[in-house]
Amino acid sequence: MDINLSSWVDRHADFSPDKTAIHFEGKDLSYAGLAERVGRLAAVLSARLDVAHGDRVAYLGQNSPHALAMLFACARIGAIFVPLNWRLAPPEHLRMLNDSGPKVLFVEPGFQQHIEGIRDELTIASFVAIDFSGDGWLAFADLLDHAEPASATASGTYGDPALICYTSGATGLPKGVVLTQNALLFNAINSIHMHDLTQADRVLTTIPLFHVGGLNIQTLPALHLGATVVLQRVFDPAATFDDVVNHDITLTVLVPAQMQAMAGHDKWAAADLSSLRAVTTGSTFVPHRFIQAFHDRDVPVLQIYGATETAPLAIYTTLRDAAKVGSTGKPALHCDVRLVDDDGDDIAVGQSGEILVRGPSVMQEYWHQPETTAKALQGGWYYSGDVGHIDAEGYYYVDDRKKDMIISGGENIYPAELENVLADCTDVAEAAVVGRKDETWGEVAVAIVVPKQDIAIVADDVLKLFDGTVARYKHPKEVVFTDNLPRNAMGKILKDELRVFVEQQAAV
Repeated sequence: MDINLSSWVDRHADFSPDKTAIHFEGKDLSYAGLAERVGRLAAVLSARLDVAHGDRVAYLGQNSPHALAMLFACARIGAIFVPLNWRLAPPEHLRMLNDSGPKVLFVEPGFQQHIEGIRDELTIASFVAIDFSGDGWLAFADLLDHAEPASATASGTYGDPALICYTSGATGLPKGVVLTQNALLFNAINSIHMHDLTQADRVLTTIPLFHVGGLNIQTLPALHLGATVVLQRVFDPAATFDDVVNHDITLTVLVPAQMQAMAGHDKWAAADLSSLRAVTTGSTFVPHRFIQAFHDRDVPVLQIYGATETAPLAIYTTLRDAAKVGSTGKPALHCDVRLVDDDGDDIAVGQSGEILVRGPSVMQEYWHQPETTAKALQGGWYYSGDVGHIDAEGYYYVDDRKKDMIISGGENIYPAELENVLADCTDVAEAAVVGRKDETWGEVAVAIVVPKQDIAIVADDVLKLFDGTVARYKHPKEVVFTDNLPRNAMGKILKDELRVFVEQQAAV
């Protein structure tokens, strides 16, 4: 039998079978129970659904133990897990599903009609219904009940691709980031070092598991060690306070918008946070006042830098340097980091340059995008497109994200995708989308629109263009009208000038 990610669960089921692996919605799932579920799922995939080594298995649903068990089951048989962002619109899922080509799609009840609307355009062999029924759907519970765990051959290895997570591309089209089982293993080791993670820890996961942030920063590392994961279906501030107290939570990950929701909640002042050893954050600019709010409650805040392509832990602070507010820390235990200029040469301390990352946790490729992969991975290094600098003590600081990318509430938004929607409007002469800093979300998208001559168009008309086309979190939060867009001699829109323009408009 090959050793793979699913071996983690089997070993802990042997060492401590009764220990809680996952607590979810009032129920405990022990390591022995998780191991049995993984075994049954692996059997369902291979024996009933004809999933073979290298095939893809997609999952559309909110956080649940099913998603985690599915990842381990796929790893056991060498299949690739594709968790879908449930916040997206049907056309976005259609593109991702047709790109990844899964043999099976598992769907939670809240998304049945969502998939029914695009089903005729999909070439998926089997559709599996979790806790609902319908014509043309296989019943998840029935499949599990009739599965024989021993029928699944454990053929997966650490060298196999394990996960495809989709992230928007610079063209607005999705890119499937392929992470191997080995990448998830080494990312887990990096996390263990970052958090001083032990079997005694109790990790609270509130971030969606379709994100490497929700899946890989603490959740999989905790299961690698045999710790306990308390899982929320979706983030709820009040429930988070209750979970921290009721389950003696020691570690959790919160994006800045979640930190603000917690600190601004009625329960904040009286909440017992004494069990928390640290809160980890990142994904975007983190206002210092959010960090200070937790520090004032004697809860250290750790920061990370990374991307889907780095699994994501590449640079981080630890409990020993959490007071270094503003810095994203030092290179991860199993990552190398460089800062280079436009010629690819290393830069001096204090100067800004592009952040490059190398290590076993870096992605294998972009799924079916060899040219994009070759551009991102050069000489063994991942070229992030992000800019940062390093101080004399070796601490890294992120100066700017990718020029055009907007990170709102921890979600990546690429303007090109929104600009494509605007371009289809016959009343719009030209348009662009840029990010503007926002106290709640870090950044929000703002559309700058030039109406066609003699056309009367208002902001609501523009905003309605995005309904049902892209996920709601991507929608521009404001529309600014202007007579023309600034361009250079080559006709390229000058986004830097537009960013200044929208900030000025906000100040008026």
